[in-house]
Amino acid sequence: MQFDIAVLLGDGVGPEVATEAVKVLESVSKKFGHGFQYHHGLVGGAAIDAHGVALTEETLKMCRSCDAVLLGAVGGPKWDDPKAKVRPEDGLLILRKELGLFANLRPIKVLPMLVNSTSLKPDVIREVDMMVVRELTGGLYFGKPKKRWRTSGVRWAVDTMAYSEEEIERIMKVGFEIALTRSKKLTSVDKANVLESSRLWRQVATEVASGYPDVELEHMLVDACSMRLIQRPAQFDVLVTENTFGDILTDEASMLAGSMGMLPSASLADIPKGGASKAFGLYEPIHGSAPSRAGHNMANPIATILSAAMMLRYSFNLTAEARAVERAVIAVLEEGHRTYDIMEEGKTRVGTNDMGRLIAEKITR
Repeated sequence: MQFDIAVLLGDGVGPEVATEAVKVLESVSKKFGHGFQYHHGLVGGAAIDAHGVALTEETLKMCRSCDAVLLGAVGGPKWDDPKAKVRPEDGLLILRKELGLFANLRPIKVLPMLVNSTSLKPDVIREVDMMVVRELTGGLYFGKPKKRWRTSGVRWAVDTMAYSEEEIERIMKVGFEIALTRSKKLTSVDKANVLESSRLWRQVATEVASGYPDVELEHMLVDACSMRLIQRPAQFDVLVTENTFGDILTDEASMLAGSMGMLPSASLADIPKGGASKAFGLYEPIHGSAPSRAGHNMANPIATILSAAMMLRYSFNLTAEARAVERAVIAVLEEGHRTYDIMEEGKTRVGTNDMGRLIAEKITR
């Protein structure tokens, strides 16, 4: 089968980790006989430097014409001026909105061989295996009004958290569909004791749950959820949350797995059925561009490689191929290979390139 992939390398370590993911996809191509055609474009700071905007219309058009998008990372101190009219993150926000990428999936799984790679007690994080489903195109990041102004010499700023019942319903359906393929438990995260938008969120979540009688639904306030993620993270299976809460909670939860360099993500434009689909999606690691690590062959490419595995599963419906990538990652880690962020005594430290090569070789053997 032939698939077209838009590759946006981005900034910082983005080009390094995305290149390793492409290397792994090429091994999948050889092993299973698929054809992957790569189309390259600029996004983020790289696009600002070249074109003055974080994403050009040409690159957006290219992404629309492909079956999926693979992205490295965007941003860096070079473009961090708070007064700047254009920021690297604008490119990512435009992609999410213009491509209809409303559902962000972030799996967080603690692998047995990495249970000692975090600052948390092994007994707390052992058996953690959850999927966080984050609404991606609504809430504070996109609500209007969003502006700054000055009145009587005093500076003001406003952001608006707004959600429609349709936006809430579709993201909840994504969560319930995924819960059906897992342990059939869903936690809906909100702040219904304070926010009107969260009260609507909780109401719609309850309504959607009636169509999924086999899935247990619980509601949890976001502050309680943030505590439970540290106290008893293994209790969670599928969490569904609005945009801002999800952004914060997933960074917190990433520490359960030892490093952001281990965690992939998928942003989908459709509701997956039965755990797999041919939904258009954008796939990227949850970590940032880590500019201080760029060019040093240090960054952990596993999150981006696992994002490519999610692409195989959710956009191409190639489940066996996705599992082959995931098994290859586990096999290389079981052999004791580690990048700097997950390094332990007695293990073999490798760089970005070698980690990608080792995983790619496991697939073709």
